[in-house]
Amino acid sequence: MVIQLIDGKFSTVEAVEMLTRMIQVKIHYHESKIAAHNNEEDIKYRETKIKSLQKELSGFKESALAKNDSLLIDAVINIR
Repeated sequence: MVIQLIDGKFSTVEAVEMLTRMIQVKIHYHESKIAAHNNEEDIKYRETKIKSLQKELSGFKESALAKNDSLLIDAVINIR
């Protein structure tokens, strides 16, 4: 199954806002799993994922805002 989540042209501000919100949802998901589990290995894995998402978002923001141009975003979810 394929879900076309995003497909369009967005201003820099719109793109940053949209992707920031999407990544925040993913971070919140991992944070909720950390709060619900006591498994130290799982917690460390999720903390690493959160840091990686934060780093990716930061890099995207720097790159996007430096260009200050519209961005084409194509986001597809493949479910197997």
